[in-house]
Amino acid sequence: MPDTPLLDQVTLPADTRDFDIPQLKQLADELRAETIDAVSVTGGHLGAGLGVVELTVALHHVFDTPSDILIWDVGHQCYPHKILTGRRDRIRTLRQPGGLSGFTKRSESEYDPFGAAHASTSISAALGFCAARDQKGESNKVVAVIGDGSMSAGMAYEAMNNAAETTKQLVVILNDNDMSIAPPVGGMSAYLAKQVSGGAYRNFRRFGKSVAEHLPRPFRNAARKAEEYARGMIVGGTFFEELGFYYIGPVDGHDMDNLVPILKNAAAVDDRPVVVHVVTQKGKGYAPAESSADKLHAVAKFDVVSGKQSKAIANAPSYTKVFGTELIKRAERDPSIVAITAAMPSGTGLDLFGQAFPERTYDVGIAEQHAVTFAAGLAADGMKPVCAIYSTFLQRGYDQVVHDVAIQKLPVRFAMDRAGLVGADGATHAGSFDIGYMGALPHMVLMAAADEAELAAMIATSLEIDDRPSAFRYPRGDGVGVDIPELAAPLEIGRGRIVREGTAVAILSLGTRLQESLKAAETLAARGVSATVAAARFAKPRAEDLILRLAREHECLITVEEGARGGFGAFVLQMLAEKGALDAGLKVRTLHLPDVFQDQDAPAAMYATAGLNADHIAAAALQALGVEASRAVRA
Repeated sequence: MPDTPLLDQVTLPADTRDFDIPQLKQLADELRAETIDAVSVTGGHLGAGLGVVELTVALHHVFDTPSDILIWDVGHQCYPHKILTGRRDRIRTLRQPGGLSGFTKRSESEYDPFGAAHASTSISAALGFCAARDQKGESNKVVAVIGDGSMSAGMAYEAMNNAAETTKQLVVILNDNDMSIAPPVGGMSAYLAKQVSGGAYRNFRRFGKSVAEHLPRPFRNAARKAEEYARGMIVGGTFFEELGFYYIGPVDGHDMDNLVPILKNAAAVDDRPVVVHVVTQKGKGYAPAESSADKLHAVAKFDVVSGKQSKAIANAPSYTKVFGTELIKRAERDPSIVAITAAMPSGTGLDLFGQAFPERTYDVGIAEQHAVTFAAGLAADGMKPVCAIYSTFLQRGYDQVVHDVAIQKLPVRFAMDRAGLVGADGATHAGSFDIGYMGALPHMVLMAAADEAELAAMIATSLEIDDRPSAFRYPRGDGVGVDIPELAAPLEIGRGRIVREGTAVAILSLGTRLQESLKAAETLAARGVSATVAAARFAKPRAEDLILRLAREHECLITVEEGARGGFGAFVLQMLAEKGALDAGLKVRTLHLPDVFQDQDAPAAMYATAGLNADHIAAAALQALGVEASRAVRA
């Protein structure tokens, strides 16, 4: 090995183009070590990136990026890609304030031609790049890398179904890191993949096609199918062939000797789109990841030698765990309760439910649209489905929520985890919009928990509602430490609660900003302003009696929510206007997330930036009253 590591000689992918195979192997080893070391400092997604190290090196070696377009699906496997594309000096700022995104991001680098963080978008986006290239008469290559998990989403198949009709030059890399389709079969598999991707075989196919074109149609079709099915019997891929793709694989994604020439062959195919089926091992090359059940998919900061993660000790259970635990309690008493997740059992807490009730748990894959309508079907036949999907991912199934659930008044229960801001995952994973998009729907009951006890009560409430859909939202992270009853009682629909009584200002909080609202009341009290604090609990139907009482008895009403503009505050304003409550001069201020997509940071810092901490709430009240924050006023 030379004194200077090869990775130190690589500033951009062009620096790898003259490397031979042994050098590419060495570069991959160094890139893997650099990735492990970087993520040990920052935390983030690890296993997926380790699985594509060789593939990343080979792709940038074979294709002329950034002129050739390389799109990574989801993007959580892109850390090695970022290191090779001029961002190595910043790689230890991953997911940090002001640092690199944990996903691909257009504004970050020309080597990220399309941003991603949600699954199954890569082929559609790549097809768009192909169509633009073809329209402009250009000749660059376009490559989409998509995992086998992302292939469970219908969007990927919609794109593949459209691909052959749109372009003749597209390369799709199917990264099979769970052997969910087919494992490589030793040296014979690699040999066959090289043969069917090579020029000689493709020329022979073209010759056969030219001969077949002169045959009568029945014989022509029979010849085409015979060739495709014969090859499919040997190496697989008949499904992709039927969609109009040329299938190559399976290929060992860690075998650089075969991977590089196969990618070169795939790049040379110019008469139809290509699928290269690459089998990789998630967590490859790092023993703690290889031995972990989840292959260390997402990690906190960790010790490289032991793999031990540095996780803070929680003072209270996470909202996610509270949800999973409470749902189990209810399901023990009600056999009609079933749970649905879209490929996020541990992320939503349904892994606990699945252990307790495996036959009543449905993981439908990355298919939120299907999850919602599947739940609607269950509800229509008398079951009590609980559809647990992150707020940001439920956006993908919104048409189904409207058409298949709400219009039919089906009692599907939506558990919306990760409501509000989520920290290091940034804008793509923030649950910013669900108050507005769910609250707009007729028949919907929409709740937001202020603490873990309220979450338990809202789970009970939703399961009691059998004549319409319901949803409850809760954030990522730990609860506030309140006691949870052994079996929480359901809430009265549309009823909030007073937490603190005052006279001058009313602070109406929806969700977990309640603690900050109470702190704001203390700040106001220190300045001579008496404040009432209330937990709204329901965004829909609204707690009208409570809101109207607050409006009558206070000079100023402040609404606080962990959601975007057009949500709870807008609902309250509209109701107050309709009831004439604003005519008496009530001063109203709505505090919500800013009208921007916020970049990653610590959650507390993000809420401070958003203007939703105690100081901002108190300042809004003082401003509404026309009082300078530094001057004490009457109670």
